[in-house]
Amino acid sequence: MSGSPPPAGGFVRRIGLFQATAINMSQMCGIGPFVTIPLMVAAFGGPQAVIGFLAGALLALADGLIWAEMGAAMPGSGGSYVYLRQAFQYRSGKLMPFLFVWTAMLFIPLIMSTGVVGFVQYLGYLAPGMGQNAGDAVGLGMIALVILLLWRGIEHIARITAVMWCVMILSVALVIVAAFTHFDPDLAFTYPAHAFELTSHTFWIGFAAGLTIGIYDYLGYNTTAYMGAEIKDPGRILPRSIIFSILGIMGIYLLLQIGTLGVIDWHRMLNADDIASSSVASAVMEETWGKGAADTVTVLILITAFASVFAGLLGGSRVPYDAARDRVFFRQYGKLHAKHRFPMLGLATMGVVTAIGFLIGRHTDLATLIQLLTTVMVIVQALAQILAVSVLRRRQPGLHRPYKMWLYPAPSIIALVGWLVIYGYADKNSPGRHPIEWSLAWVALGCVAFLLWARFEKVWPFGPKEITEEYLQGIDPDTEQDTAPAAV
Repeated sequence: MSGSPPPAGGFVRRIGLFQATAINMSQMCGIGPFVTIPLMVAAFGGPQAVIGFLAGALLALADGLIWAEMGAAMPGSGGSYVYLRQAFQYRSGKLMPFLFVWTAMLFIPLIMSTGVVGFVQYLGYLAPGMGQNAGDAVGLGMIALVILLLWRGIEHIARITAVMWCVMILSVALVIVAAFTHFDPDLAFTYPAHAFELTSHTFWIGFAAGLTIGIYDYLGYNTTAYMGAEIKDPGRILPRSIIFSILGIMGIYLLLQIGTLGVIDWHRMLNADDIASSSVASAVMEETWGKGAADTVTVLILITAFASVFAGLLGGSRVPYDAARDRVFFRQYGKLHAKHRFPMLGLATMGVVTAIGFLIGRHTDLATLIQLLTTVMVIVQALAQILAVSVLRRRQPGLHRPYKMWLYPAPSIIALVGWLVIYGYADKNSPGRHPIEWSLAWVALGCVAFLLWARFEKVWPFGPKEITEEYLQGIDPDTEQDTAPAAV
């Protein structure tokens, strides 16, 4: 059964629905919306930027239903690793899960490093004289504190996450309430000419850029899927945590975006010298309730940013664990802390990569690398999982699915179109960086690494395929026919 206890020596199922939803929401609503509202306005060229958050929510919900079905049926540690391993083992052995881990060990902590960069950026509102070296020290200290707090049992982490979730809700609630107490509809709903001209090429370029920003703000709805082995009754709780967190964050983002546009003239967000372009929430509070309120809410936003990095590294550190146990990654990553049962090496490695990414982002241009890894994840994770859910329905029809996505295959089609739009417009959104070419090169390099590893381990294509249908109950792996006795 999906809610059965883990094997001896494995993870402990201690996370309930509230903690699971809080973990997702804390990861989703970090520093992202507070720094991307001006970027969204710039992409659309006006207050119609709210379209970007709606489009991002639709893509997140469609993709989230895919995660919900597979996470409920296969609640193991590592999320995508488990799903890709089960779906593609029949034809390509361990290639797809290998490529996923190959990419995720960089992608996840580098995304977290952008949150640390945003943390230091907002801290500049409280300490405008902070120099480069001081900012670097603050960011590295923040990462060290996150690792220290995660170096403990999951039951303690769940309580910490719940507290951080409350702070996150408080920070966005204060900004929203302040905005709507001084709301000017003319600012929020006066659009530039041709704002909704759907036949315009400019509109669709802006839409693609806005969709990319929007889905970035929603990323994290799948965090609990990486922690499936630590969720109580995952067949029920995991899908709900994904759906509830997406709907909750969608409501928060829409209120935050509209409220902000009703206080701050959107033209100010395009001015690099204006505080509204870098610390828009602080600007809203200063315009409405004064400098003291702005300072207080900025502190809460910093805690929210910290919570997002905390939740992201919590889920990400679990990714290599199952892969290591299955000999698809370095075996040392398959060891848990003797007392607290968490993956020590996975957490330490992602902490180090986050620190390196933060320093790169502070001193050079991290956007190129992030765009590269995002496009890679579209190939290796997003598109692969859309295919995986259909493959598993055909290959393992007897798989116990406590949750099946609504209106299948409509969510898969919507997610496919959304991710292809993001991938197809990546070069146009990043002129001169060529993220598509670099992403294809990264995947090709991963394939070479896989062949070298497969030859060393003597697995497919240099050995037999290892078909392990560990989540399939009562099914003959050769005939795929139900061998369990019929219920009377």
